[in-house]
Amino acid sequence: MNPLAMMMFLTSLAIGTTITLSSHHWLLAWIGLEINTLALLPIMTKTPHPRAIEAATKYFLTQATASALMLFSCLINAMQAGEWDINTPSNLMTNSLSIAIMMKLGLAPMHFWLPEVLQGISLVTGLILSTWQKIPPMILLFQISHNINLSLTVILGLTSALIGGWGGIGQTQIRKIMAFSSIGHLGWIIIILKLNPQLSLFNFILYTIMTTAMFLSMIMLSATKMSQISTSWTKNPALTTTTMLVLLSLAGLPPLTGFPPKLLIIMELIKQNMFISATLIMLASLLTLFFYLRLTYIIALTLSPNTHNSTIWRTPTKPWLVFSIINTMALTLLPLTPAILLT
Repeated sequence: MNPLAMMMFLTSLAIGTTITLSSHHWLLAWIGLEINTLALLPIMTKTPHPRAIEAATKYFLTQATASALMLFSCLINAMQAGEWDINTPSNLMTNSLSIAIMMKLGLAPMHFWLPEVLQGISLVTGLILSTWQKIPPMILLFQISHNINLSLTVILGLTSALIGGWGGIGQTQIRKIMAFSSIGHLGWIIIILKLNPQLSLFNFILYTIMTTAMFLSMIMLSATKMSQISTSWTKNPALTTTTMLVLLSLAGLPPLTGFPPKLLIIMELIKQNMFISATLIMLASLLTLFFYLRLTYIIALTLSPNTHNSTIWRTPTKPWLVFSIINTMALTLLPLTPAILLT
């Protein structure tokens, strides 16, 4: 793709996100989301492959459906309340609006598009889709969190955590595994949204950091399948080690960055006397733990035959400084958790 065109599309992504984040008007927020969607479509199809075209088509149809439902909900709110202010949605439109935004995020049971779309695009585009594209809808959910239906968030959160674990167990493609990982993490974020939006935002920020670190690792290793990642140790031992630790962090094992949000969410659910929900989401997280540990096993405890040890790193031109900072944050933020939550 022409670098000038690529820069224009990335700038449009940033502009769309900024418009949504800074708007107090539902129509402006909707316009920002549409700019985001339309800017990502050419980036998805920069590799003219049938899988990429199919992924872009599925993404467009799903986002268009969610946008139509969102605009319909906003119009109902404008008819009832006589205003378009984001902070004053009516009770009638909150459920339909929440479902539309959750469809944009890829929460279960509106998740079917996410694994297929992520599998059909490149790792760089998958990184944008899994992190940057989730920021505007998530911020809108945070803004209406005081009016959102608690039963809706709990049911969708538990469903997403369960499907995110169940769907990823039999996968061999890393992009699909990351898609189901995203669905599972979003379930943890959503289940606590009504009760503690600050904790939900904290979880979302850590999810973004860990997912970015994982995708950057895959980009640098040029790995999209388990069979490719199993041969990465001889190519780059240091990078393979940090990739294994990032996977364990995504699984939520202590003392890594992924552990504090899960611990705090369970504590908050118990404090709200939601013992059954806490138990179910912990059991669902065991499913995700299985496929993270399977990936970790393949990386660390298997060595493919017919490979030779390399004394040099084969990717000398990569942005190692940015990657090192992201990886460090994805692994070592546990001691800073109290300070982050108090800010």
